[in-house]
Amino acid sequence: MAQPTRWSTDTDENHSYWYIERFRTMAAEGLDLGGEARLLDAILPPQSRVLDAGCGPGRVGAHLFDRGHDVVGVDADPLLIDAAQQDHPGPQWVVADLAELDLPAQGIDEPFDGAVVAGNVMTFVAEGTEVAVLANIAAHVVPDGVVVIGFGTDRGYSLERFDEDCRLAGIQLEQRFATWDLRPWSESSDFAVSLLRVPRT
Repeated sequence: MAQPTRWSTDTDENHSYWYIERFRTMAAEGLDLGGEARLLDAILPPQSRVLDAGCGPGRVGAHLFDRGHDVVGVDADPLLIDAAQQDHPGPQWVVADLAELDLPAQGIDEPFDGAVVAGNVMTFVAEGTEVAVLANIAAHVVPDGVVVIGFGTDRGYSLERFDEDCRLAGIQLEQRFATWDLRPWSESSDFAVSLLRVPRT
């Protein structure tokens, strides 16, 4: 049994509902919610299979699906998955903890060309499971496939630790940016978007 994520332990019981309504409101206001998806769409071949790891209510996966990709979104919070299913039909949405991710056991056997981990997911997984989370995501991606991860560096999970966790998980950092629209990263950046590669076997 996976230990509780920080999403469930560090937020109150209404946080998931607030989060869902926040993005529904922003979508209704016409705000741009597709930046992460545009980056993945640019670096992946057309009609790729994409794992949206920690998908929340589905905004990133939905944008990728609209661009012609085959998307599976995974989140440990059933309320967020329920919202994704309601608001964004098309992708496959699955309740699963990334620390124990095993999609073939749920009948999803085909590996992914790439994975996206947006929305500060890595700062919300259960403390001490980061290496397992990264390794599990990588295990679902084809050799030489990409994993793109973004999170705020002021949220208690340092880049130094993240880089070491990636090394332990067996995935390789290729490039790092300060934003999803690829602004240069520097030591003063408070956000990091890391493009990682699953090694060839």
